[in-house]
Amino acid sequence: MSGTRRMVRQTLTIARRDFIATVFTPTFLIFLLAPLIMLSFGAIGGIGASTMSKSSERKEVLVVIAPPADSAALVAADRRLRAIFNDQIAPAAIRIDAPSGDPAAQARGLFDARDVDVTAVMIAPLDRPRVLYSDGALKARYLAALAEQVQRDRRIDNAGRTFSQATLTPTERATTSIGGQGQAAFLTVFGLFFLTLLLAGQAVGTLAEERSNKVIEVLAAAVPLESVFLGKLIGMFGVALLFLGFWGTIVLNVGQLLPGEATQALSSIGPAIGWPAFAALFIAYFTMAYMLLGAVFLGIGAQASTPRELQMLSLPITIFQVAMFGLSSAAASQPGSWLAFGAELFPFSSPFAMGARAANSPELWPHLAALAWQLLWVAISVSIGARAFRRGVLQSAGPKFRWTGLFRRSATTRDIDTLVS
Repeated sequence: MSGTRRMVRQTLTIARRDFIATVFTPTFLIFLLAPLIMLSFGAIGGIGASTMSKSSERKEVLVVIAPPADSAALVAADRRLRAIFNDQIAPAAIRIDAPSGDPAAQARGLFDARDVDVTAVMIAPLDRPRVLYSDGALKARYLAALAEQVQRDRRIDNAGRTFSQATLTPTERATTSIGGQGQAAFLTVFGLFFLTLLLAGQAVGTLAEERSNKVIEVLAAAVPLESVFLGKLIGMFGVALLFLGFWGTIVLNVGQLLPGEATQALSSIGPAIGWPAFAALFIAYFTMAYMLLGAVFLGIGAQASTPRELQMLSLPITIFQVAMFGLSSAAASQPGSWLAFGAELFPFSSPFAMGARAANSPELWPHLAALAWQLLWVAISVSIGARAFRRGVLQSAGPKFRWTGLFRRSATTRDIDTLVS
């Protein structure tokens, strides 16, 4: 056999070996379908955010406090004015309430309603109405234009009657609006997802270098592998807390330099449970999410003996995290639904979904129950992960199933496999 033919044959043998070693593995199918899976989960997250926005818009309402005698005129004028808007920019629906006691106190109390999101309230009389608003003056101006239109309609029958002159008064809310709570819920889910994706995913590759330079064997000879597993998990969590504290400090200080418009827009976003409790719960849920996913990732990463296997394992782990993000985002847009309950109950999406619940609901006791439930699953994940860590590091799980064994290989391929191993 000539040297050229031998070199070609050996080259093709190496190419065939690498092709089979990469393609005929269980994770390659996930790798092959990765674009479709990622697009699907991205669509789930987008639909969840869109549904959350639309849900808050459906709950928004503009209120007019006027006597029943003005109701028909207000409804007719609103129907004519609303016809000039399309569906994207149309103002919120109008609700007409009869005066009850002090109309000003009644109007201020409407801003703290829990069932609807009242953004502007107009108080009769319609010739000199008062409009209270909490979310920009545009909706207040629409109510003022509505009173003006009613007065114009009445001028046909009452030529001496003057037009409306509205007084617009900004009003501070005692609680965050439903729309602001929904935005806070989505940002909470995204923040927890981003941090765990960035920090917990590092646990997958933490053993690659140590296994290649035999450091893990020295550690295993000195201390129990369970201690090595927990030590690595806690050490990486300390790094994550340092990262969180560093960037959290920067974000808080940069926020003070934002222009007034941006500060006003951000001030409308807030959790229903209050900022002090929300900050504590955010850190607690980040801890649970990191420990849950970190234990799983560290156990999975211990099974990879080569950089190629490590790279193949990283993809399904990322897809799993994106799936939890999509599920929690959809649940955050439907608080109190069966979807939200399922996301709060499933261990690996529970920290994200419960963080969103802290933004949507002021109740505190469900979080105590959720943290206890998540702590139980942290213990289970750490126990299972430590066993997988031991099996992966000590190679005590028996011979691995070889997908390439399903195919006949030439003597040259077997020789190269033996040489490489």
